[in-house]
Amino acid sequence: MATAKRDYYEVLGVAKTANADEIKKAFRELAKKWHPDRNPDKKAEAEEKFKEIAEAYSVLSDDEKRKRYDQFGHEGLAGGGGSPDFSGVSVEDIFSSFFGGRSGSIFEEIFGGSGGGAGARTQGASLRIEQEITLEEAAKGVKKVLEFQREELCETCNGNRAKPGTKATACAYCHGNGFVTRTQGFFQMRTTCPRCHGRGEVVETPCTACRGSGHERKKIRLEIPIPAGVEDNTRFPLPGQGEPGENGGPRGVLYLIVRVKEHEYFVRRGNDLLIEMPVTFTMAALGGEIEVPTLDARVRLPIPKGTQSGQLLRMRGLGMPDINGYGKGDLFVRVVVETPKKLSSEQEELLRKFAETEKANIKPHKRSLFEKVKDFFSDE
Repeated sequence: MATAKRDYYEVLGVAKTANADEIKKAFRELAKKWHPDRNPDKKAEAEEKFKEIAEAYSVLSDDEKRKRYDQFGHEGLAGGGGSPDFSGVSVEDIFSSFFGGRSGSIFEEIFGGSGGGAGARTQGASLRIEQEITLEEAAKGVKKVLEFQREELCETCNGNRAKPGTKATACAYCHGNGFVTRTQGFFQMRTTCPRCHGRGEVVETPCTACRGSGHERKKIRLEIPIPAGVEDNTRFPLPGQGEPGENGGPRGVLYLIVRVKEHEYFVRRGNDLLIEMPVTFTMAALGGEIEVPTLDARVRLPIPKGTQSGQLLRMRGLGMPDINGYGKGDLFVRVVVETPKKLSSEQEELLRKFAETEKANIKPHKRSLFEKVKDFFSDE
């Protein structure tokens, strides 16, 4: 038993009063969502959904068909020139049947393509390169020389693919169009020419240097400035440094991915830096001063009396520069109070005497601590 067709307006999710622009917009969004290339894990389901969407659009975008559908429903489309049957038709052919080939069609509007057909200028492929730098280089900015392999236009044929002194000729199979047309039912389907692969021309005598590809692979050296303040995994697009396009099309984009190595002492959080510095028990108790390394030099940091282990001390303006020029972050010093493992007899005696002076405060301190824990877990 055949499955009843859904209402075309319901399929596209538009009102019956929708205008042509609203219908086209709905189709574009749904086609993008259900195109099989966008749904590799459920391609069969996506193809069926896509064909249903395409069928609805083919009717509602045609004023005459829409008028008949609004008046008589699906029955009004029976017979010649009615509702299309997309069974056995590829998604690409559906696009072609609607818009007369992919070049300039809604396919490019939806998926950002650059058009097809004979002689189409297409942008070259993009490239991706990673460059590792140190935290010090990230703080000051650095120039790096990138070395990579890239396709270049063949110097012998200048990318024409034909042997010097010869030239390409129009493809006899597609008559230079780059596509061939076939008829299926009420529709004419355009597909890429299998002989010239959409170029519209063939090279009978290919260039021997590039074997007719028009390209040759070369080693490239490119000096790139990396700005101060760059963070790990920052991506810099370098337009025009990718591979060359077809038929004189623009080069692709080279994406530089900057990796900042982990530092032995510093941990970065945005534009701030964190470092741990050991201090003695006596300095933490009595106060003092220590020398702290930064990315530029060594600076003195006062240690206040009664500093606790794990306490953070801020040194303003000694962090990383902001990549947009908005000053510098801060350097945070985490104090780690070191307990001596070995004591001389004199030191041990002094600490014992100090411990005796603390006895009067031990019990109240413990009671205070328990009170804090009690308050923490209290519902009040």
